[in-house]
Amino acid sequence: MITFDTFHPVDGVPIYQQILLFIKRGAVAGNISNGDELPSRRVLSALLGINPNTVQKAFRMLEEEGLIESQAGAGSMMTLTEEKLDRLRKDLVAEEIRGIVRSLRQMGIDKEEAVALILQNWEETEA
Repeated sequence: MITFDTFHPVDGVPIYQQILLFIKRGAVAGNISNGDELPSRRVLSALLGINPNTVQKAFRMLEEEGLIESQAGAGSMMTLTEEKLDRLRKDLVAEEIRGIVRSLRQMGIDKEEAVALILQNWEETEA
């Protein structure tokens, strides 16, 4: 069963998007695996203190992306393949990079300086 113990809502971001990102990042990180069950919509809405329709929206979007399958009375489970995980990893990284690039451009940082800053921070986090 997928737990949401480490889920911490952030102001300003729709909660259904936060649920999607939490599940996707968990899958990419290997914390969520193929066949893992998700809490029921009612249980998760009670756990997070949100409207069940919000959880329903997140689950529906995960179904549309082919990341979960839901069966009446049997709940929802992850349907992850290596191909899906690879696509998901690339999509998440691209989304993060786009946000960083937008921020750097807004601050007037050019490509060469941005690359230098990324390399510097990469080295610092390895230490």
